[in-house]
Amino acid sequence: MSQPRVRVTSRSKATPAPNEVENEEQFIAARALLSKLIGLPEIQKTFDPAAPPNSRMVYTNSVTLWMLILQRLGKGQSLSEIVSQVIENERDLLPDNKRVRDGTLADDTSAYSKARKRLPMEVITDFSQKVCDYLGKTSAPILDGRRVFILDGTTITLPPTPALKKAFPPATNQHGTSVWPVAMLMVANELQSGCALLPQMDPMYGENNSSEARQAKEIIRQLPANSLVLADSGFGIFSVAYASVINGQNFLFRLSSSRFKALRRQAELFEQGPQHKTSRLNWTPSVKDRLTNPNLPSTAVIEAVVHEVLLDNGKSLYLVSNLEADATSAAELYSYRYDVEFDIRDLKVTMDTENIRGKSVEMVRKELMTSVVAYNLVAQFRRQAAKLANLQPRRLSFKGVWTTFRSALLFKEPRSFQEWQAMFSRALLRAGKRKLPHRKEPREYPRQAHPRRPKTTKFQKSLRKKNATDSSLPPP
Repeated sequence: MSQPRVRVTSRSKATPAPNEVENEEQFIAARALLSKLIGLPEIQKTFDPAAPPNSRMVYTNSVTLWMLILQRLGKGQSLSEIVSQVIENERDLLPDNKRVRDGTLADDTSAYSKARKRLPMEVITDFSQKVCDYLGKTSAPILDGRRVFILDGTTITLPPTPALKKAFPPATNQHGTSVWPVAMLMVANELQSGCALLPQMDPMYGENNSSEARQAKEIIRQLPANSLVLADSGFGIFSVAYASVINGQNFLFRLSSSRFKALRRQAELFEQGPQHKTSRLNWTPSVKDRLTNPNLPSTAVIEAVVHEVLLDNGKSLYLVSNLEADATSAAELYSYRYDVEFDIRDLKVTMDTENIRGKSVEMVRKELMTSVVAYNLVAQFRRQAAKLANLQPRRLSFKGVWTTFRSALLFKEPRSFQEWQAMFSRALLRAGKRKLPHRKEPREYPRQAHPRRPKTTKFQKSLRKKNATDSSLPPP
């Protein structure tokens, strides 16, 4: 508890953009991202050290990796679509090969399919981490030089192949077993850059199922030291907080009402204002914590503070942290946590990562990892467009920026670098206009859930039977 008090930078003020953006920073997108972040010369040396310059192999590790990323940038393109696109529009990605020079490379997908299976998992993991580290290091720190990571979980369904059903068992209930394998994902998004780390992926059901707390502890082990971990009340438990402490990180978690009351009984009030109360305590694991986490040492203890902050809507926000921050700053910092929900939506729904095509466990993991890289590249492009437009990145629509990225850059083949510079400048200006609307509060219409009509044969039969007995209804 020796850290100084922190002051959170307000997100309402955008950082002024320079009058002229340098080329090195400006052209970090599409082919420029390819040369800056994943440049073929560098990636070739790193991932294809033994491949000679005139190798007969077309789909080397570097080419296959970039094509996997392009598939997700193209919203889950099929193998035939991405092979045709590369041969027709992206030949500069391919190595110096006689078939490439002569234009006789076939559109057949078998070679690319084999290359996807051959691509080592370690290559994708290492590359994804380098991309995220680069984006993180080029981001302005928000909190005393710390990198802030927001944790949250989600689920995706996978193709119903025997291998995936065995690895990620489907859900079961009193009516039987579902068709679709279900995987739990734990995501850690960096607040400053908006980039996502490689998610933790585990089965949600079955004998070897995982939990959010277990996944969170695995993700926390991957975070750099001196980071700050932000998470909702589902993670506001001793074992997750202790995992952060022993890995050299600070934490700021929301507490459920019941956990807050239990900790407040142990804490000592030391600061109080009209809208907040702050107490100190030596946080120790409860009996239940030790039962569910038998590996906790007997001397486990965390010096923490507990905040109770009264919100504008009359409700209270309960927070626990080992960060020496006042209650107002902690509440403001915690408000950033909701950004991760939009990040997950953009990765999962907008980019259609929830519909992965892989049929094996290994291929699913490869597609998921490269989908995260694709998401990070679009997030970086949005950040640059926002800087040029003198806006905060999240003020721009991710979907709109991604659409501009694809239409203005991804499927274009400039004839010179000067033409590429002009294309990229226009794309940045277009993307900078993709602003989200300011929503009125309260909303003009309430949020409602409208259940979809089931389309099963059993339902259709029952509907026909009902219509047959009710002459006032039209036939289905």
